[in-house]
Amino acid sequence: MWSCSPLNGTGRGEGPPLCPHFHAVLSVCSLLYLLVGVPVGLGYNALLVLVNLQDQSAMTMPDVYFVNMAVAGLVLSALAPAHLLGPGASGWALWGFSSEAQVTLLVLFNVCALVTLYSTALLSLDCYIERALPRTYMSSVYNTRHVCGFVWGGALLTSFSSLLFYVCRHVALQVSECAKMQHTEAADAVVVSIGYLVPGLAVLYALVLISRVRKEDTPLDQDSGRLDPSVHRLLLATACTQFALWTPHYLTLLALRGRPEDGHHLGALPLFAKDLARLLAFSSSAVTPLLYRYVNRSFPSKLRRLVKKMHCGRQSCSTDPAGVQQVLA
Repeated sequence: MWSCSPLNGTGRGEGPPLCPHFHAVLSVCSLLYLLVGVPVGLGYNALLVLVNLQDQSAMTMPDVYFVNMAVAGLVLSALAPAHLLGPGASGWALWGFSSEAQVTLLVLFNVCALVTLYSTALLSLDCYIERALPRTYMSSVYNTRHVCGFVWGGALLTSFSSLLFYVCRHVALQVSECAKMQHTEAADAVVVSIGYLVPGLAVLYALVLISRVRKEDTPLDQDSGRLDPSVHRLLLATACTQFALWTPHYLTLLALRGRPEDGHHLGALPLFAKDLARLLAFSSSAVTPLLYRYVNRSFPSKLRRLVKKMHCGRQSCSTDPAGVQQVLA
């Protein structure tokens, strides 16, 4: 968040007439997200994780990726108040941070962004593999869990290069080795290319392949091992939603790369676009579990099993009659 006041007294005259309106709109949207979006994101992401982990034997490949995105969503929801009410909110910041804390929050934000978009990209590619070659176990749950572990590790390693640039900018300005690394153009370029362009091209390529496969009517279409049709709708909705919400953030990051971050040398419109884009990126943490809740057909039954298990507690629950009949048959 920001205020129109820093724009005054910089030798550029008074701020534009629309600046107070920009500030009011952004403040209202941020408060609404903090009051509604953050609790929804924390609650539904935690519910998504618990529902799937309580019965891991019933998890499918898409469930593993959505659990991975839910964990990233939990971190994003927890970071949202610090970003939206912290020192970046020059107009009404409620607290301040040291340079080390700012760098840590920024790196965690970038890691969650990488995990979210790469999980979406890998989900798209695995859905194509499962659609084209069912029962090959190339996209099995076991393999997907290991892939998600590599996604987190790769996100941390990718963010390490950006961490060096930001540390030199915020923490170690006096160190001679950081003299040539005081600007963030290189760090922003790395984040945009690796964190957005690569998964974006992967998702586009996978969706094109899936559309071609779905047009071909083959005997494999009757295979019971294929994914539920609702998974493809969930994939399309998730991919479109995630990249629609993250694209403004990366576009503003690319457009304002290397510019000062304190807002004293930027106009009202670039600041408004930057903060609005970041707000949209944070909102993705609340939208994804809602899509999973209302599009995935298996979620209601998993939720009922979780509620039943919590209700029974330590006592043994009665066996499901339908399950007994299937076993006896």
